[in-house]
Amino acid sequence: MANKVLVVDDEKLIVKGIKFSLEQDGMEVTAAYDGREAVELALNNDYDIILLDVMLPELNGFEVCQMIREKSDVPIIMLTAKGEDMDKILGLEYGADDYVTKPFNILEVKARIKAIIRRTKNRHQEAARESSISAGDMKIELDSRRVFIAGREVNLTAKEFDLLELLITNPNKVFNRENLLDLVWGTDYPGDVRTVDVHVRRLREKIEANPSEPKYIHTKWGVGYFFQK
Repeated sequence: MANKVLVVDDEKLIVKGIKFSLEQDGMEVTAAYDGREAVELALNNDYDIILLDVMLPELNGFEVCQMIREKSDVPIIMLTAKGEDMDKILGLEYGADDYVTKPFNILEVKARIKAIIRRTKNRHQEAARESSISAGDMKIELDSRRVFIAGREVNLTAKEFDLLELLITNPNKVFNRENLLDLVWGTDYPGDVRTVDVHVRRLREKIEANPSEPKYIHTKWGVGYFFQK
């Protein structure tokens, strides 16, 4: 079955070029040219990945990303302006899985898309070693990729879940930020360790009663992070 990609950008020539290139690789591509259209399509269809520009009419890319994240963990790659580090950080803050800087090489974009889809599908196809893992008032259902705190479901992004799953299945093992970047994002990921810090902070905000005094995800100062079970 063809991978389904939603490409969101108000520059029609860019969309046309991306669409043509992805379709050459057998992907099924849908285009959206403004933020509202993107949200409507994303929430009413099943996509394997979304390529989302930051600068959009109606709703900007960050707003679109946030609205999608409230309902879905579909992988999202943000398109950011060259040299705009804040855009990259904000994209991760709002739940994006990766980012590509404009102007970009279409071969790089295709490689990122394929890598993320491959990792996502491999995770879904792997037989879970356990159907669920519990720690304190937290329960993680590995097969359905759902997280509950005191019986209340917490909506995590794909990368937040991957990070939590890695830490909870290796309790009390300290991972440095470089290791986490390689294991969760892949060795070919071009981002830096700030990506890990942003995701750990967002994860704590979602699963910890008091993020400043975490119960689950702890920091080993000067080393990295670990899950205390």
